[in-house]
Amino acid sequence: MNDGEMLIIKVPGSSANLGPGFDSIGLAVNLYLTVEAEKAEKWEVVPLSSELEMFPKDERNFLIQIALHTARNYQRELPPCRIRVKTDIPLARGLGSSAAAIIAGIELADSFCQLHLTREEKLELATKFEGHPDNVGASLFGGLVIGCQLDGEVRMEAFHDLTFDLVAVVPNEELLTKDSRGVLPDSLVYSEAVQAGAVGNVLIAALLKGNYELAGKMMKADRYHHPYRKAMVPHLTDIEELAPKLGAFGVALSGAGPTVLCLAEKGMGRMVAEGLARQLPNMACKCLTIDQNGSVVYSVSESGIA
Repeated sequence: MNDGEMLIIKVPGSSANLGPGFDSIGLAVNLYLTVEAEKAEKWEVVPLSSELEMFPKDERNFLIQIALHTARNYQRELPPCRIRVKTDIPLARGLGSSAAAIIAGIELADSFCQLHLTREEKLELATKFEGHPDNVGASLFGGLVIGCQLDGEVRMEAFHDLTFDLVAVVPNEELLTKDSRGVLPDSLVYSEAVQAGAVGNVLIAALLKGNYELAGKMMKADRYHHPYRKAMVPHLTDIEELAPKLGAFGVALSGAGPTVLCLAEKGMGRMVAEGLARQLPNMACKCLTIDQNGSVVYSVSESGIA
């Protein structure tokens, strides 16, 4: 980054799990965290979305902390910046707001410190911060991602040719991930774990082959977290009954919730959203699409895009 240039970072939100793909499947969605950054005398965060007003406006801000940690990881000093931040990703709703901030922080350090990190290196870093690769992987790569951590390394594949519609049913109430994880068991009986893993495998095969009816059945057959979280998100059961009648082929808790994600064949999403909005007037029903690009970074000079 040269003096006088402004860095623009745009990171999509994400939905994790899709039911049985617990901590391993992520789907990028067209809700975005956007950061405009330029060098300054001191750190300053200017929130452009009312939801962000509650967060620190100096270097204590989570996004800046990620950027500083990333720079230190490579023995670099990140110069202070003035950053303007806006988001249309609902906070604490299971749509990857914290993962998007992690990716934005890494991209900020990568650009201003000229780290020239590969996407794979960014994924490794982001997974260390987040604890699992599903949300951060989707925000970084876009599309549908399937990943795991094995022997300290992250392995991930991304698919960018899936085109089904998405409908996010977003309650007004927040649900913190740590609270939602608190209801999960510490372990599963071996036979139950085998069955749960098999369901997740069939889900991926069905989605990639376009067998949406089978994919929907596998989403509903999750054994990892839906059975334990339904008491915290009772609307999941209601939407599982309502959405298929309106044209959705699959329903799942989005990440840790409380948002519920409905999948529908291309062109069916609006009808599903309108039908759910009539039945659930106290929740926001958002028509979404899959973001295929992942995080995008570019700089702007006085004469235009640099």
